[in-house]
Amino acid sequence: MKFILLPHVADPRKPEHVQLAEIVELGVFAEQLGFDGFGVGERHDRPALSSSPAVILSNLAARTSTIRLFTAITALGLHDPLRAYEDYATLDNLAQGRLDLIIGKGAYTTTQRLFGVTTDDQWHRLQENYDLFRRLWTQDSVTWAGRFRPALGNAEALPRPFQPRLRIWHGSATNPQSADFAARHGDPIFSSNGGVGINRYVGLIEHYREQFAAYGHDPAEALVGIGTAGYFGARTTREAVEKYRPVFQARLAVNHKYDGATIGGSLEEWIEHSSVLVGTPQQIIEKIHAQHERFGHEVFHIHVDAEILHRRDYLDTLELFFTEIAPVIRKDLPGRTLDWV
Repeated sequence: MKFILLPHVADPRKPEHVQLAEIVELGVFAEQLGFDGFGVGERHDRPALSSSPAVILSNLAARTSTIRLFTAITALGLHDPLRAYEDYATLDNLAQGRLDLIIGKGAYTTTQRLFGVTTDDQWHRLQENYDLFRRLWTQDSVTWAGRFRPALGNAEALPRPFQPRLRIWHGSATNPQSADFAARHGDPIFSSNGGVGINRYVGLIEHYREQFAAYGHDPAEALVGIGTAGYFGARTTREAVEKYRPVFQARLAVNHKYDGATIGGSLEEWIEHSSVLVGTPQQIIEKIHAQHERFGHEVFHIHVDAEILHRRDYLDTLELFFTEIAPVIRKDLPGRTLDWV
């Protein structure tokens, strides 16, 4: 199994230049620990800070040499696909082929208003932009016409990418359209798996696998990644729960303030019923195994709320993951070779 670190990035107590520098430093640390990938999401309103994943990941590309760089997600439905291509082809060259894209439509209401996207056209924009982006990546000359941007005639998009074919994941929560879209193109899917209860996410992945085969692709080639609602490992259950409690409380406050979202129940119920990994190494290993039985995934992201935890605590818990958890999971669930550079 491959492991990706996906950090939370907003800490209003610190200047933005400090926060952005800390994201890059965390990516450098992730490579040193042994993470296979590091992901930076895209969001254009608070509480997030990472409105430009390509720029942040370009900085990280210069500081690292082996870790894969993920957008988690890039809101391809919002952007001119030619300009998006230029940004990510440039990053791909700087990273010498270490780029993976996870794409999505960018569904936050504030973001839609900023970019003039509506709920009626967001899917059409994503599909059209994906089609052109993919053609620009694989073809040296593109002639194309669509609905949302001017037509292209024998266009040469520069620079040409380092990777002849880019792995594009389709990010989703529970929307079957995302699963169907990924399956139709034979692409991998990445489920957020972030809410209470995993059954609805399992249903999404089952639909993806069914459609993958229905579109004529080899079922063995279907590739699934999943996320978690959070992670904190410690030597005892009590230590893990109590050190994670302020993270849980802060997450509740942020979700409610900015997204109007609420999570019912206590922290203990959240740990029991959601995908969050909080406990001893053995408890976390058992939970990862249980999730794998349901999802059959080969790529897995965790995130640690560095802006809430004390620095020593989040460094320690990441080190614990790679000394006592990751080696066991990699041995038990090796997965296939994914042409990881």
